[in-house]
Amino acid sequence: MDRSLSRLALAGLLLAALPLAMHSTAVYSQAAPVAVAAAPAGGYQLPPKPLQALVDAPRPPQLSISPHRDLLALTQAPALPGIDVVAQPELKLAGLRINPRTYAESRFLFGSDLWLMEIASGKEIHLQGLPQPLSIASSSWSPDQRYLAFNQVDAKSGSNELWLVDVAARSARRLTDLPLNTVASRGYAWMPDSQQLLVQLRAEGQGAAPVSNAIPSGPNVQETQAGQGVKAIRTYQDMLRNEDDARVFEHYLRSQSALVDLQGKVTRVGESALTLSVDASPDGRYLLRQRVERPFSYLVPVTEFPRHIEVLDLNGKLVKEIASQPLIEGLPTGNDAVRTGVRDIEWRSDAPATLVWAEAQDGGDPARKADIRDAVLMQTAPFDHAPVTLAKLATRYQGTYWGNGNLALISEFWWKTRQVKEWRVAPDHPEQAPKLVREGSSEDRYKNPGKPITVRDEHGESRLLIAADGESIFRLGEGASPEGNRPFVDKVDLRDGQAARLFHSQAPYYEAPQAVLDSEGQGLLTSRESPDEPTNFFVRDGSAKGSPLRALTHFPHPTPQLKGVKKEQIRYKRKDGVELTATLYLPPKYDPKKDGPRPMLMWAYPTEFKSAEAASQVTDSPYRFNRIGFWGPQVFLAMGYTVLDNFAVPIVGEGSKEPNDTYIPQLVASAEAAVDEVVRRGVADRNRIAVGGHSYGAFMTANLLAHTRLFKAGIARSGAYNRTLTPFGFQSEERNYWQAEEVYNTMSPFNYADHIKDALLMIHGEQDNNSGTFPIQSERLYAAIKGLGGTARLVMLPNEAHAYRARESIMEMLAESNEWLERYVKQAKPAGDAGKTVR
Repeated sequence: MDRSLSRLALAGLLLAALPLAMHSTAVYSQAAPVAVAAAPAGGYQLPPKPLQALVDAPRPPQLSISPHRDLLALTQAPALPGIDVVAQPELKLAGLRINPRTYAESRFLFGSDLWLMEIASGKEIHLQGLPQPLSIASSSWSPDQRYLAFNQVDAKSGSNELWLVDVAARSARRLTDLPLNTVASRGYAWMPDSQQLLVQLRAEGQGAAPVSNAIPSGPNVQETQAGQGVKAIRTYQDMLRNEDDARVFEHYLRSQSALVDLQGKVTRVGESALTLSVDASPDGRYLLRQRVERPFSYLVPVTEFPRHIEVLDLNGKLVKEIASQPLIEGLPTGNDAVRTGVRDIEWRSDAPATLVWAEAQDGGDPARKADIRDAVLMQTAPFDHAPVTLAKLATRYQGTYWGNGNLALISEFWWKTRQVKEWRVAPDHPEQAPKLVREGSSEDRYKNPGKPITVRDEHGESRLLIAADGESIFRLGEGASPEGNRPFVDKVDLRDGQAARLFHSQAPYYEAPQAVLDSEGQGLLTSRESPDEPTNFFVRDGSAKGSPLRALTHFPHPTPQLKGVKKEQIRYKRKDGVELTATLYLPPKYDPKKDGPRPMLMWAYPTEFKSAEAASQVTDSPYRFNRIGFWGPQVFLAMGYTVLDNFAVPIVGEGSKEPNDTYIPQLVASAEAAVDEVVRRGVADRNRIAVGGHSYGAFMTANLLAHTRLFKAGIARSGAYNRTLTPFGFQSEERNYWQAEEVYNTMSPFNYADHIKDALLMIHGEQDNNSGTFPIQSERLYAAIKGLGGTARLVMLPNEAHAYRARESIMEMLAESNEWLERYVKQAKPAGDAGKTVR
């Protein structure tokens, strides 16, 4: 299981804009209906310039650390693509979104520059020979660190190429003229010897994609029969619809595995296939391939299609078929349900060629009583002996951190109780009983010991970082506490569980370790920030007392004009005693005591818990950088609003109780507590507050408008509002509609559309690809509110998915949201004010 810390990314978008002082406007009467403007005839709108500046602000690069942990690769993130790019041809087949020009997964943001940096000196290394314009989809270090491979994609020409950077020569070159197929995977991976890459090429000689003549050859028929038991089938998007779709899907998924050496010589491996993945064994002698075949399904995505899991040699010859799995159209009810047979198969990273996988022992059904739920099995090359059992687990297998023959860590988890366990095993001695390392609740952030730290070995495999004593590992954690998150690194002796703290973030900074630079956890690469200082990377040498922190990067504050934004992590209680957390933002130069309460935008995303104690724990940190990006609510600080971000909405169901059985009263109580707190602090006017959210946050927003009059307006983006359209579960709800009909109906704001008396703005991507949030969800709620005489506006963004990608779409989103807040919140009568002008 690859959980290395080698991939780094600067969190969030470091974007901001000039603040705009609130202006005086006359108050209008809420009694008179307000006409809703029709969609503009002139196309996309632009928001005020302070909001435009947020969208167009430059973004920091992404960082990737080398296997030897002494170099960084930096990839520059470009500006947002235009709608002309986002509107390029796109196929939606079997849960995949495919660019037919490039035979690649659809994506619209590519790295526009690439350079290296020495960690020891901070010296930047610029590269020659990079393609222009540069358009990097992904990159990967060779295990020996001599090379960096990257995937260059050009949607206009249809090219999808493999390039190679020679680190010593500081130059790049195209490795092969043959185009990649990256529909189902990255399309390339280094072999363990660093002398070849395993690639997926477009299938040779397959010709053009099938074209439908638009004349149906017959009906599309599906059939089911009794006796198959109850199955949970989620509401997926982008499914196959007919035989024409199936043939086109086969064409684009089919790829040819091949080995490409450093001189560009291509050696094909076996025949082309409908390949999902191919992974080389750590010794480089075998390939683990997973491929699909017919019959396909109109109900579930490609991940559930019939699948062959097989081991090949480097000539493509079949060595061993590990499993032949049938089509899976639904699982037993419950979030702990899994497929039967081979599951989560991978190479053991610390052995030459050993496969490891899990198999359910309870039929994959959490409703069955069973002492052993999962077995973890191993099988070693040449795969002519029966698999051996590495562990028997009382709950579901979650994966393994591999160290060596005497040390690996296996995790198991049970969703229903949120209980997690971690075991130490000796993979070379499966007869030895596993030793319990830790157990507890996945929700208890305060007691979370952190994740084991892994590094890349000489073959490029991810393995536990084990101290010189052979018995100690290192853990990196968020360090959640009542004071907020304080990331840490611990050295843990597995013999007695004792932990020695090597690093702990200290106020007034938020400093998060990103990679351990030596074998004893003394040298660290960290990211550090504070409310007014943007994230930068630093090197710490813990072995030298008094050694200064050394800055590695020097990214400037993206919006120095917003350094005056005030941020505070606030705590308050719900009426049932649950303690809540939120992050309060105030505009620059705003003084609540002198200036009085302002219009406010509140933003949230509900979360389910099994205990009130866990729900009351503090999240985030007061020392994080004030990132004023265009996606979240902080953008409206630039327009003079106060903002309450991520106000806690815990939905608690303790013991045998289900959280959603009391969703509405807990939702309302959380919102009431948040409103009361910001009004008490004098930063919000009770009569001029809006609420908003994206996805499940949009669902929350519609419900708050349906069940309260706390808010003057709501902004709901890409939400679901009628739960009968997601009858086999949603979010964390594991019961189906027929098991919890009252819950589904009560939680659906569509059923209470006649209660929505305040203004609701709904924004939705016309091509939403998220399970359950079909665009029709917004269309039907809008139609209901319109028919019932309510106030609503529906904005459907062309060519957009669940998250919006085009610059024009983001500008439209902000323009619509800003106008909605101006009209229904800023111009509303202040609380207790009969007719004064609004500041």
